Amino acid sequence: MAPRAYWKGYLKLSLVSCAVALYPASSSTAKVSFHTLNRDTGNRLKRQMIDAETGEVVENDRQVRGYEIAKGHNIVVEDEELEKIAIESTHTIDIERFVPRDEIDELYIDSPYYIAPDDRVAEEAFAVIREAMRRRDVVGLARVVLSRRERILMLEPRGKGLFAATLRYGYEVRADEAYFEDIPDVALPDEMLDLAGHIIERKAGHFEPESFEDRYENAVIALIRSKQTGEPMKTTAAPRPSNVVNLMDALKKSLASEKPATAKSAEAPARAAKPAKARAARAPEPPPAPRPPSARGAGKKTAAGGGKARAPARSYRRAG
Repeated sequence: MAPRAYWKGYLKLSLVSCAVALYPASSSTAKVSFHTLNRDTGNRLKRQMIDAETGEVVENDRQVRGYEIAKGHNIVVEDEELEKIAIESTHTIDIERFVPRDEIDELYIDSPYYIAPDDRVAEEAFAVIREAMRRRDVVGLARVVLSRRERILMLEPRGKGLFAATLRYGYEVRADEAYFEDIPDVALPDEMLDLAGHIIERKAGHFEPESFEDRYENAVIALIRSKQTGEPMKTTAAPRPSNVVNLMDALKKSLASEKPATAKSAEAPARAAKPAKARAARAPEPPPAPRPPSARGAGKKTAAGGGKARAPARSYRRAG
C-alpha cells in the first residue's frame, strides 16, 4: 500500500514550482499501546469534557477554542475563523534561503519528513531543485503551515527525493549557559585521558540503528505474554551505578574489561561519510491474541495491550 501523504501542496524556488507531497519519515505504530479500563468491570473508559463550573458533560459540538486574556475571561475563536487565515505557506513550500548543513545546530531539528513529487508533470522541476542543491552541497530553508502552525522547514537532497525536517524557532531553544555555567574547569592528567581514549577506540564502530533493541518495549511484551499464559515473568533488578571514588582505578578496570573492537566495527569511518539508506529495524513481535476473559469480566474486553497505536501526535498528525 502506498504511503499516505500528510500534506500536499507546491514546492517553489523563485518562479519554478512543482506539486509535492510530504510524508512522515518515522512512526511509532509498532509500539505496544494500552487502553484505560474500569478495574471493576474491565470495560474501556472514554474521556469526556466537563464544564469546570457546572460539572456537566459538554459534547463535541458544543466545544470551542478560547484564548484567555484575563483571569476567567476568554476570547472565543471558531474553527472557521482559523481556516480563513490563508498565508502563502499554507499551500506552498517556498525556499527562501540556502545554507551549509553544518550551520544548523541539532537542537533546532524537530520532526522528520520525506518530500516527493506528487505527479508526473512535477518530476522534472523537482529533480532540478534537488540536484542543484546537491551539487552545491547546501540545504534549503522554507516555511510551511502544519496543523495550523507555520513551521520552518529544512530541505536536504536524499536519494531521488528530499529529506525535510521541521525546525524550532529561536525562542523555542534554550541556551546552554544556564545549565553548564556552574561546571568548573578541571585539570585532567594525560594518563586518564589516554585510558579513556583507549576505551573509546575499543568501542568504536558505526551507527547501525537495527543493532539497538528497545529493551523496555520487549520487557512490556514479555510481561503481557506472561499474564496471558499465567507463567511467572523472570525479572532481574537493574544495577544502579554510583559516583566513582577512584577514577584512575575505574578507568584501568574498564579498559581491561573491554574486548577489542571486531574488524567490522573497527573499520575506518570513511564509509559513514555518505548517509547510507536506513535499514528498517524489525519491530518486536506483538504478543499473541488474548485468552477469553475470566468470569469476573465475562463478555467484557480485557486489558491486553497488543493493539496498534495511533500516529504520533507531536511528530506527524500534530507537528506543532
